[in-house]
Amino acid sequence: MPKQEVISPDLAVPNGHFAQATVAPAQGRLLFISGMTARNAAGGVTGVGDITAQTHQVCRNLEAAVKAAGGTLDDITRVDVYVRNMEDFDAIHAVRRQYFTGVAPASTMVEVSKFVNKDYLIEINAIAVLPEDVQR
Repeated sequence: MPKQEVISPDLAVPNGHFAQATVAPAQGRLLFISGMTARNAAGGVTGVGDITAQTHQVCRNLEAAVKAAGGTLDDITRVDVYVRNMEDFDAIHAVRRQYFTGVAPASTMVEVSKFVNKDYLIEINAIAVLPEDVQR
């Protein structure tokens, strides 16, 4: 059973691309993905000063991590998003819609004052539930 969105009539409809809650099967393997930034495979920062480009790189990095463990972005059930400017909310969610095309993960987004690199605008960590039968 893949993850499923949980919708409560007692909660407002989300104002971005995320689920109020997600439920996933208890069988399988949990994957915890560390915070991914716009750091590319060559070690540089993609999209300095450009939240859209950085969000694309972060999503590609999440996809690479989950793929290496034998999963897909559809297996990600929760993300925590840290941003330098909450006014980038709409731009970030526009990019997220391109990568999380099925049930969106449950999500928290907070604004932070600094990252380890002054050029980072966004960082996302994730939790995925991978099928039991997929082993790397």
